[in-house]
Order: sequence, then C-alpha cells, then structure tokens
Amino acid sequence: MKKTIFCALVLIISSFFSASLFAESKAKDIVKEASHKSSVNDSIAYIKTELPKLTVLSEKRAVYIFLAGIQEQLSLYEDAQKNYVAAAAISAGDAEGMPKKTNEQLVLDAVRCALCTGDSATADSYLNSAVRNSKNAEILSYVKLYTQWSALCRADSVQDLQEPLELLKAYLKIDSMKSVHPVILLTLWYVSGEDSYSDKIIKDFPLSTEAAIVKGDVQLLPTPFWFFVPKSGIAEQGSGTLSSTEEASSAVTSPAKESPAAESQSKFSKWQLGLFKTESNAKLLADELKSKGFSAYVTSEKRASGTTYYIVLVDEVKSGNVADSLRSAGYDCYPVD
Repeated sequence: MKKTIFCALVLIISSFFSASLFAESKAKDIVKEASHKSSVNDSIAYIKTELPKLTVLSEKRAVYIFLAGIQEQLSLYEDAQKNYVAAAAISAGDAEGMPKKTNEQLVLDAVRCALCTGDSATADSYLNSAVRNSKNAEILSYVKLYTQWSALCRADSVQDLQEPLELLKAYLKIDSMKSVHPVILLTLWYVSGEDSYSDKIIKDFPLSTEAAIVKGDVQLLPTPFWFFVPKSGIAEQGSGTLSSTEEASSAVTSPAKESPAAESQSKFSKWQLGLFKTESNAKLLADELKSKGFSAYVTSEKRASGTTYYIVLVDEVKSGNVADSLRSAGYDCYPVD
C-alpha cells in the first residue's frame, strides 16, 4: 500500500516538473527577453524565432502586435502592416501583462502602415472591411480620417487635394470627430501651409503631440505618407522651445555618449530623407537642405508596381557625422547602403 502511494506521488511530482520544464513562453516573457538583446535587429530576430512556438492564441496575438509596433517605429512599414493584420486575424483576447488592443484598432494600424508605403489600394481594402461598420465612435472617426489620408496619398496634383481637404475641414465642425481634430488640423496645416491651422492647434490643444510638432519641439518624421502628398503651401515649423537656457547649454556642452547603434552607422554611405511620388516635392526638400549647407540630391527608383519614386539623399562624409548634423538641423534620416 505504501509503495503504491509512493509511486503515485512520484508520478504527480514528475508530471509537475515535466509541465514546468515544457511550459510555453508567455508574450510578456518574450518581450522581456527581447529587450535584453544587444540590438533592435537581434530583438526582432529573437521574436521571429519564438512566434512559431506559441500555441496559445492570445499570447501569439500579443507578440505579433509587439513585433509590428517595433517595425513601424523603424519605418519597416510593409512588415509592420503584415503583422498587424496577422494579429487582427486571431480571434482571442489580450494576453496577461500586455497592452490591450481591439482587432478594429489593429486594422487601423495596418491602414496607417499601408499609407506610409504609398499603398492606398491596400489601405482602402482594409478600410472597406468590417471596421467601417464599427459601433465605436472613435474607430469610426479614424476610418473617416484615414479615408481622406488615402485620397491625399493618391493625389498627383494640387487640384487633387481639394476634395479631401474640404471634407477634413467639414470634419472639424462635427462633434463625433473631436478625437481626431488635432490630427485633422495638423494635416490641413502641413498640406496647405496655412498658419490659421497651426495657431488653432497651439490654442486648442497646447499639450498635444501636434502642438509640439508645430512649435518644432518634435520633428515630423519624413515618413513616406507625408511626402507622397502634393503641397499647396509650405508649413513652417517653429524653432523649438527648450525649458531653460541652462538646458540648452547642457545639450551643447554635454552630449550623450554615442550608442553602439550610432557607432555602427558609419558603415553606411548615404542617408535618405524622403521618398516622393512627385519630383517637384523631392526637389523642394533637396533645395531646402542645400540652403542649409547639405549636399543633397534626388534620385529616382521605379518599383515593380510601375510607380516611380523620387528619393532625397545626402552622402556620408569621412568624419561620419552627417546624420548627427541632419538631426540637429531638424531632419530625420535613414541609412542607405
């Protein structure tokens, strides 16, 4: 009898340790481990190896969302779009310890990434899905906003801007669209260059990211979506507002230690600042850079879709500090081999 009880206990203990040893990783654990990697690329590679191992749908969905978020921040829009869609296709709740996102929000994330590649057709296909019939007022506001962004993305001339801009102006008068009013104002300001929109952003939404962009405290990244849009005027950012002269002095005299990622950038031979569908817009940015002392130039690239894009580039120099100079002047840039 004692031997039987002992054997049963051994089996229970063995099964407990076996389950512990082979327990599936959770999304929060994968994210934590990814954050300890030496580079962002290593983090992404690690996440990609872990994703196929996940069988709990909520955990898999959460990891897809996290991976897509990293890729979007790195301007890897096509990859981010695919992973947002993969997450949205999973019918599961939110994973423990991970940010909460509905599948409708994920579809909108995919729309945004599609627009950032200039792919308005794919963006429209997502917008015409079930998300257009959402019961959530904020989701519907973004559906309407992104629909007009898609129209702007398709514009080939200033004349093509008129209809979407008029609709965006009309949305400013609709209470149900209030959640996206700062973004609408920013869009109108950027495309038209009219100070009335930037003034209203600062007055009505002084603590918003949009206000920080207008004032020059935050740089509006030269992501493809904005540069695909023809502009009827030039939106002039402010010069930025530091909290004190002491902070400004500290920023000049005590530069941060260069990170390993920054040190590795010296292997790149040039820096990309913009991708345009309209050659005149590309030349506009190149001329602006030249006026500030940068040797900017425009090249073209024809994609498989048949669309020709115009790329603004600045070559690296022997000292390897072109990226720092560009960012100090208020321009974000991306390395190109």
